[in-house]
Amino acid sequence: MQDSSRQSRWASIPGPSVREAASMYGTAVAIFLVILVAALQGSAPPESPFPYHIPLDPEGTLELSWNVSYIQEVVHFQLLVRGLKAGVLFGMSDRGELENADLVVLWTDGVSSYFADAWSDQKGQIHLDAQQDYQLLQAEGTPDGLSLLFKRPFGTCDPKDYLIEDGTVHLVYGILEEPFQSLEAINTSGLQTGLQRAQLLKAEVPVPAVPSDTDTMEIRAPDVLIPAQETTYWCYITELPRDFSRHHIIMYEPVITEGNEALVHHMEVFQCAAAFESFPHFNGPCDSKMKPERLNFCRHVLAAWALGAKAFYYPEEAGLAFGGPGSSRFLRLEVHYHNPLQIQGRHDSSGIRLYYTPTLRRFDAGIMELGLVYTPVMAIPPQETTFVLTGYCTDKCTQLALPPSGIHIFASQLHTHLTGRKVVTVLARGGREKEVVNRDNHYSPHFQEIRMLKKVVSVHPGDVLITSCTYNTEDRKLATVGGFGILEEMCVNYAHYYPQTQLELCKSAVDPGFLQKYFHLVNRRVPSSTPGPPFTSEDVCTCRQATVPQQFASVPWNSFSRQVLRALYGWAPIAMHCNKSSAIRFQGEWDLQPLPQIVSTLEEPAPHCPTRGAQSPAGPTVVTIGHGRG
Repeated sequence: MQDSSRQSRWASIPGPSVREAASMYGTAVAIFLVILVAALQGSAPPESPFPYHIPLDPEGTLELSWNVSYIQEVVHFQLLVRGLKAGVLFGMSDRGELENADLVVLWTDGVSSYFADAWSDQKGQIHLDAQQDYQLLQAEGTPDGLSLLFKRPFGTCDPKDYLIEDGTVHLVYGILEEPFQSLEAINTSGLQTGLQRAQLLKAEVPVPAVPSDTDTMEIRAPDVLIPAQETTYWCYITELPRDFSRHHIIMYEPVITEGNEALVHHMEVFQCAAAFESFPHFNGPCDSKMKPERLNFCRHVLAAWALGAKAFYYPEEAGLAFGGPGSSRFLRLEVHYHNPLQIQGRHDSSGIRLYYTPTLRRFDAGIMELGLVYTPVMAIPPQETTFVLTGYCTDKCTQLALPPSGIHIFASQLHTHLTGRKVVTVLARGGREKEVVNRDNHYSPHFQEIRMLKKVVSVHPGDVLITSCTYNTEDRKLATVGGFGILEEMCVNYAHYYPQTQLELCKSAVDPGFLQKYFHLVNRRVPSSTPGPPFTSEDVCTCRQATVPQQFASVPWNSFSRQVLRALYGWAPIAMHCNKSSAIRFQGEWDLQPLPQIVSTLEEPAPHCPTRGAQSPAGPTVVTIGHGRG
């Protein structure tokens, strides 16, 4: 229950004029019609005009719901503020910072309340945006606090605004506990703030019918006491019944313990390697010294969920096979708990519910790894703000391994470790980039999920798949090499497709011999001004020496060594891994392969600037809080 001083801050707001009331009524009717039309078009059932929901803060004070209109290129937001104090700010920024953020602010000066589109500078100071692109549609009191309804276009062409794109969005929030006399009096450094990640622009794909013979299985950790620390990865091993026959997984959804919605950040279910007869049972932190080493061979993804995601459906013609001969009975559940307030004594049994059927569909779905091989020859120098590494699935491999009719990619999970900032996979045909398979310009390693593609991508024999990852190593003193360790790096796209083929891994890495020549060059030679490649295949050093990580650690990192490494990765031949599920390469010569020649690249689409019907307001909007039923 709110105290009397808190109530008075909001109760003293003056009532609207007749014109203001008419405008608010017209706006409310308009937004109701927009949401209703969107619901009837299939973006959400009529009873759920806001199909997507996430808690913004660990305590559940702020809850965000939203609805996407791709026709209008607009997102409608509903922000529920429980226990309202003196206001709230909400917005987006590049990496979740409260500085240089695109914000909407609701605040009171103790007499009236105001709503405004705003931005914060590099010191966290808030300013009124000259272009008001957040439009308030309704502010309504609820038994718990306040409900705000507002909208914003995907793109605004305002340099102070965030461009809402496919992929991860870093949402930021702040709670105002005292009145402020003006918007400019607010600085984010003095507020209770935080961030949450979500994919706002969800793919709107038809929901297939669930067969009548569908059964379910819940993979859940048994009564975990969530550690009172910010980040925990919890691992749990379970197994299928011994007589469990071959089935198709056709969908899955999260099962979250009530009250822990803000603590369970993401979850994955992995199947263990069939090469091992058994796996030891384990229930504990994934980084525990007690975790059996064999659990590292439980890496085949069956399901992945992240905060804000809904149920995942396979296409009607395909399902993911598990069970039966040649399939391991052992599964590993991994749960990421995000507990920044270090809440104690919270128990959890969250997990993922699998829907499966014994009636096998026409096609087995497969998962193909694209990108870079897990090897230290691919590395990022220290103190780089932007460094790109690229892995290839070459035309030679797809020509050999794909069926004549090709394959169809319908979902994708991007993956790097801690320094990854951006990931994109592009399909090229005949030397020309044709379409983007998946792109995340604001990728976070702390927010990974299998995402349905808005458009199925067909890959034919002879096509090339190019996966590029952008890294930031500003806080590192040594080179970050590729590998399995969390402080090492990866660049992977787990592409979900059908029909399944023998091709399970299609990745590359720079030729090790050329990398050795790089080490020889940067450690022994004076920088040369001669243009062109600094060495050729005739003078590659193949002598035995220190390990690659040790060699990278000894590189004198200066502009020359950095530029040459970029050049090396951009033209040197590659070692291709065109692998079957048995980890054996397809027959052929795969070393010292030339990079695919791309003569035409895709440009990122320019944002669409919405037509403006009226001038932006000169100042903040005075808000009148309505009262809903309850």
